[in-house]
Amino acid sequence: MKNRIHSFLSLFLLFSLGVFGCKTATEPTVETTDLGTLEKAFEQFKEPGITHRRFRHADLQPLIQKHSGAFSTEELGHSIEGRSITSLDWGSGATKVMLWSQMHGNESTATMSLFDLFNFLEASGDEFEDLRAALKDNLTIKFIPMINPDGAEAFKRRNSLDIDLNRDAISQISPEAVILKGARDRFEPEFGFNLHDQQIYYNVVNTPKQATISVLAPAYNYETDINEVRGRAMKTIAGMNEVLQQLIPGQVGKYDDAFEPRAFGDNIQKWGTSTILIESGGYVGDPEKQYIRKLNFMVILNALHQIATKGYEGYTIDQYFAIPDNDLQLVDLKVNEMLVEVEGNQYPIDIAIRRRESNADDTYFVNGSIEDVGDMQVYFGFEELDATGHTYKEGKVYEPAFERVEEISEEKALELLREGYLAVKVKSGESKDLHNLPILVLKDKDAFSSGWKTGEAPNFFLSKEGELNYAVVNGYLIDLKNPKSQLYKNKID
Repeated sequence: MKNRIHSFLSLFLLFSLGVFGCKTATEPTVETTDLGTLEKAFEQFKEPGITHRRFRHADLQPLIQKHSGAFSTEELGHSIEGRSITSLDWGSGATKVMLWSQMHGNESTATMSLFDLFNFLEASGDEFEDLRAALKDNLTIKFIPMINPDGAEAFKRRNSLDIDLNRDAISQISPEAVILKGARDRFEPEFGFNLHDQQIYYNVVNTPKQATISVLAPAYNYETDINEVRGRAMKTIAGMNEVLQQLIPGQVGKYDDAFEPRAFGDNIQKWGTSTILIESGGYVGDPEKQYIRKLNFMVILNALHQIATKGYEGYTIDQYFAIPDNDLQLVDLKVNEMLVEVEGNQYPIDIAIRRRESNADDTYFVNGSIEDVGDMQVYFGFEELDATGHTYKEGKVYEPAFERVEEISEEKALELLREGYLAVKVKSGESKDLHNLPILVLKDKDAFSSGWKTGEAPNFFLSKEGELNYAVVNGYLIDLKNPKSQLYKNKID
């Protein structure tokens, strides 16, 4: 019965955001309501200055300045390239909590949600005032929204020394690592939130469900022992999972807790801070991670309330371990039973294809690659095709060259595909030029590459009884009889 009561209290955020009145900081009176209230809260405080996941250090500075009145801001130091690293402190309570984001420069989802949270915490005089009071009176919170501003500038994982900051907790080679370690040591938080993004190909183990959020209470030694510090993190995560299962059922995974002696999360746990890793993965139809941004806002705010009220004590370590593991079993496209000819014989093979992003100025393009070949039953595809009876067929390059890519319409591209062309050439154009055509566009002198083997470019047709039924272009599957309009993130190669 006691666990049920605590579980009910921890769900205050999910069902009531702000419609309870706190008689004391530890004994809230909860009135339930529906999920619409939570969604309304996020929409009300969502930071309008951030609309997509690719932003830079300079984009955040006016937003930090906007909060300099309600928050205590401090310039902690500078990156290798001289960009400032700033913390924002809020609250006056006895329990200290530190949250840091974008240690990897291209992992920005949680950073967006922190600025939404800043708006929420700074507001006053509304239906959420009791929640804010509970947080403010019980917590002192330090936020560091962008640890790796140089990486963010190029939207890449590593810093300007090409060092992974999450493997620099001990050697402290990078100034950014020194700054993060110094902030933790001076502040001495009881709880810490290590905020990251993970590949979109993580799934909940042995299921086709994407691990939209993955969690971990990192180990502090090779034996993966559980002491009071790590146990608090596990219980808090169990409460977070209870909320997430209402929003993304079956799409929460748990990382392997093997100890990494160089990592910040593992060492901050070792240094006495109950550390919670949140990894934002993928969600179908959300390439800019705006829905996952909302999930971060919800679950971080829920966790802060758990800590403020000690609601995490109502959860168990067993509930943490009941969260299923994550795995890396997802691919963008899986083609099953495609016939390929080798030495005069035909063989039915499965192929798994992934499409990865490459930077291009302020945006990105996609490069498809064949990940694996053979028996692919352990993979799950966002898109899958049973190609039984279909044969691999190479494509042609259309000549003569077009003058410019703008001369090629989607309709013309589909017409050429049906005639057996997988690529066209243009006389003018830069390699960085992007297009959204369902056909490859090459500069006039560039070669066309294709294949079905591991590591090769996935550009080919699927033919049955002499008829072209499907095209695979840069890893995108196109039904030539019933093409569906979709966004292709391609470039002039």
